[in-house]
Amino acid sequence: MEIWAEMERMGCEELVFFQDGDSSMKAVVAIHNTKLGPSLGGCRMKSYLSQDEAVRDALRLAKGMTYKSAMAGLPFGGGKAVVLELPDPQKRAAGFRAFGRFLEKLNGAYVTGLDLGTTVADMDRIREETDYVTDTSGSLGAVGDLTAKMTAYGVFLAIREALALLAGSPADGPDRAGAAPAATPKTAAGTKAAADVTAADLNGITVAVQGAGKVGYFLCRYLHEAGAKLLAADVDALRLDRVVREFGAVPVWAERIHEAECDVFAPCAVGGILNDAAIPQLRCRLVAGAANNQLLQPRHGAALRERGILYAPDYVINAGGIIVTAAELDGRSAESAKRQVERIPATLRRVLAKAATSAIPPAEAADRLTEKILARGFCRE
Repeated sequence: MEIWAEMERMGCEELVFFQDGDSSMKAVVAIHNTKLGPSLGGCRMKSYLSQDEAVRDALRLAKGMTYKSAMAGLPFGGGKAVVLELPDPQKRAAGFRAFGRFLEKLNGAYVTGLDLGTTVADMDRIREETDYVTDTSGSLGAVGDLTAKMTAYGVFLAIREALALLAGSPADGPDRAGAAPAATPKTAAGTKAAADVTAADLNGITVAVQGAGKVGYFLCRYLHEAGAKLLAADVDALRLDRVVREFGAVPVWAERIHEAECDVFAPCAVGGILNDAAIPQLRCRLVAGAANNQLLQPRHGAALRERGILYAPDYVINAGGIIVTAAELDGRSAESAKRQVERIPATLRRVLAKAATSAIPPAEAADRLTEKILARGFCRE
């Protein structure tokens, strides 16, 4: 990989490599943009096929955090830490303490927190060495899985909002939610017609949820309580069984969930799911989920639009977690964070209105609005 070229392509300010010989901890921290404030973003730990893959993941996720914070109106930039999985579990605590000492040297340019593969205990070890960490024991984000709950809550509210907008769309032209005039994909038998959907009623709506981890689980709970029919998939059989038992979800093979006939496809697992192979197989009218970087490439936003499928841009609707983190850093309450999450539907409406008036895909509209905020240098309108 040409690291300088990749950083320039992604607009990244800093890329910092760290290793600790005693614990074998190796990590990459990408600080994408600090124009609005210090960079926030979780600490992810997973096995990567190569160092290049880890670096690309850090850069891509950090950029997403910049855009997510800006669109949510937060005075923070975006960053991300990627930890290459520790080879010896016995050294995990020592490794995260070493990582904390490394973060201290960055002097607050990057504040980390929970992400895929890391735990509250890991954040506690980091806290032993630095204050530049959130989601530690007893913190706002860690208590009661509030970060995951609020991420799922924001996505749930966005799904209701997008379905309501689709319900008001004219059938013979570009709709006000930003989808191109095209044949509407089939919806599951027995689901409600779009015209019957209101912003407070999901009875009969079928949602296919890809990923039943913490966020996916809470999204299933919100959808179930609102009356939606659930299809669900996860590579972990225990997680899948939980949503089947508790919410009556119909289990679907993980590699086939995107093909399910439904009203809403909700990706809540890996990124890049919206790609050349998957998009032609979608049988939904709305894609709205919690996963980051759902579009493999920007052009896939246009591909969805051409199929008449509305896409709710991921970083617009999955900002609940970073909103909780910002509330924790500001000393605000869980209720304050929830009220801010409840603004996500209004933000989505603004994005979709921009998409409709400019005749562009919603993802492009979101990027344009976000880049305007970053150019202005402050997050409030």
